[in-house]
Amino acid sequence: MARSRCSRFPAMAKASLSLLAGAGVAAAIVGRADSDLLPSFPDLSLSTPAEKIGFVAEGVVRSSRALYSITFVVADYKYSLWGLDSQSEEYRSKRSEVHLRSAKRMLKLCETNKGFYVKAGQFVSSLRQVPKEYSSTLSTLQDNTVPCDFKDIKEVIVKNLGKDLSELFYSFDENPIAAASIAQVHHALLRDYQEVAVKVQYPGLRQRLTIDITTMSILSDSVAWIFPEYKLEWMVSEFERSLSSELDFIQEAENAERTARNFRGQKTIKVPQIFWDLTTSQVLTMQFFHGHKVDDLEFLKGSGIDPGKVAKALIEMFSEMIFIHGFVHGDPHPGNILVSPEGPRGFSLVILDHGIYRELDESFRLDYCQLWKALILLDVDKIKKISERFGMGKYARYFPVIFTGRTMESKSALGKQMSDEEKRKLKQDLRALNMSEISSFMESMPSDFLTILRTDGLLRSIMGKLAASGRVRLLTYAKYALYGLATKDQKENAYENTYGKQGGHRVIHLKLADFGVDSACLIWTSFVVHLVESGLSGFKKDAS
Repeated sequence: MARSRCSRFPAMAKASLSLLAGAGVAAAIVGRADSDLLPSFPDLSLSTPAEKIGFVAEGVVRSSRALYSITFVVADYKYSLWGLDSQSEEYRSKRSEVHLRSAKRMLKLCETNKGFYVKAGQFVSSLRQVPKEYSSTLSTLQDNTVPCDFKDIKEVIVKNLGKDLSELFYSFDENPIAAASIAQVHHALLRDYQEVAVKVQYPGLRQRLTIDITTMSILSDSVAWIFPEYKLEWMVSEFERSLSSELDFIQEAENAERTARNFRGQKTIKVPQIFWDLTTSQVLTMQFFHGHKVDDLEFLKGSGIDPGKVAKALIEMFSEMIFIHGFVHGDPHPGNILVSPEGPRGFSLVILDHGIYRELDESFRLDYCQLWKALILLDVDKIKKISERFGMGKYARYFPVIFTGRTMESKSALGKQMSDEEKRKLKQDLRALNMSEISSFMESMPSDFLTILRTDGLLRSIMGKLAASGRVRLLTYAKYALYGLATKDQKENAYENTYGKQGGHRVIHLKLADFGVDSACLIWTSFVVHLVESGLSGFKKDAS
């Protein structure tokens, strides 16, 4: 059997090989440490021999673990699927088994190496484009971070803020209220008794970033060499881009303030105030909010809050970010969005963790709005033209499936299940795709598109837990896509914002004729928007 062939490889040889390979990677890290990686992180320069030795030693240990795991994942795929017809049922069954084994091995690697490996695992688990065995297995990493010793956290705070904790805070809870892969958060009271949350970056994090990103880059190159059809450079590049901005808490604070400005006047949406005199690139002090995770059904029901209304408010908030602001929170997992039992609608949404944002290119934002208009109307020609502008013309036929669950030839209503015949044809089509085509699809995708897909995947997961109808998402996207296409003057004329009688909720009334749509579009989209504003969130979930 394939697995026995892998397991007969002598244990001593395995260890020696992985250690030697790890040393090779560590040497490569040092070679790159003063060149292409460090300009982004100027504080990483290795000034003393002791620092270089420690840097190399950590590189050997962490990278050898990674290489050991990846080597046997690759071997498992190579031998388990050897000689099997890629179109056969046996191949698909074996591939699923290897996916699961490999995902478990990757989970163990992430849990052992911690830090950015946990972050990378979380990143992969949120991508809807990866096999479900990986996304479901690695999803356990979302709430699996061990806090750092408080002595080290205190040292970071004092070093950054220049004073002892007793001089800065009336009280400071040594036990963190949250711990993630790059930082942990503590509750504190300022000298004037204001409640704050203090986010502190783990010590030595930037040094490990250089090691881990370099290792991941080398591993992705190695996998591509062995399996040319597996191209993972896009994933490493996107992961590095998001991490480099997330490590700068000054940037995170600025993102938070920009988001607060974008949603000013909307009392249902709250963003913590930043305390700039207690904020640096490694320490972030912000207003403290009491609340529960957005998908905490027990809390919502116990507080008399309708989960359907929460789901609708959530998707409206992110629709506005994507289609109108063009400034999108890139990590909306449940821990980053709280529901507070205070607000004009009986609750409010609190947006936390503003480290990962994507500012959409304006031409992309407008094209994405146009894409959704075309998807709603199933305008095949328009979908093809827009996908060509994205550089993804040959994959246009998959866009309706990815976003709306319909095919190009679909006769079913928006949000309804595909017919059995449609499912059969789609299944046939997807089975014909090989790994090279899937990798090519991901590689050709604009980075803005990747951020939106990841965000959309996380939102779908939350809405599923809240038992919200899939139509709510589809129709809300349609409504905001039309709004996003309007000029500034058209928006002012086409929308009326009303506060007060509606409990502070912004009520949107569309004058679709102002958007230059034809009569057929006007009739259909008017119906779509009417359904959205009639409260479809109360319907049973019948579509994903």
